[in-house]
Amino acid sequence: MKRSDRQSGAGHPPQQDERSTRQTVVRLLKTKGTQSAGELASQLGLTEMAIRRHLYALESDGFIQQTSVKRGAGRPKHMYTLTAESEELFPKNYHGLTLDILDDLAKDEATAPIVDQLFQSRKRKLLERYAPRMAGKALHDRVEELAAIQNAGGYMVEIEQGEAGSYQLHEFNCPIAQVAKPYQQACTCELQLFEELLQARVERTECLAKGGAKCTYAIANAAEAPDAIK
Repeated sequence: MKRSDRQSGAGHPPQQDERSTRQTVVRLLKTKGTQSAGELASQLGLTEMAIRRHLYALESDGFIQQTSVKRGAGRPKHMYTLTAESEELFPKNYHGLTLDILDDLAKDEATAPIVDQLFQSRKRKLLERYAPRMAGKALHDRVEELAAIQNAGGYMVEIEQGEAGSYQLHEFNCPIAQVAKPYQQACTCELQLFEELLQARVERTECLAKGGAKCTYAIANAAEAPDAIK
């Protein structure tokens, strides 16, 4: 409950029992579906006032939402359900599935070339998606735009400006590292993507997938780079 941790009491993170309670609330909503505050309180052995504090924190974080349900002739009852954003709280194994598929393709001579084709196809899709955001911009602005794109993807990017308009782009996290380590095509395609988006000479000087502390890209200064994408 990362974001809830920051919102509890005078800027201090909640105690372990509070985190545990919120995790239990989320688990109950996941396994039992929509619940009322009273139903959750009963299952957790808490008062409704106590459970509402946890529900408010989870709702503020965007992990649950409140709905009104009409039951009989009485007033609508407030119920709580998980949002799509709550999916980030549950275990995922996308990389395991991806690696299984790639491994099956790579070990067969007939299908091995498909692995390279898949990575190249992904690069083309990303280029088509992001190239319009680079159009008409100078190199500095293209670098800033690329950093924003990568940060949105979870790469934890920082930009360092060098002499004569050159840049270094550092990625401190690689969301696809478990795929990129055995399949370096991912790294090759990322480098190609950066070169095509920036319309500049780009060199990778450090790589997380090869044991580095980060991925670092040296980007040619504006004088050496072609004109902005038209």
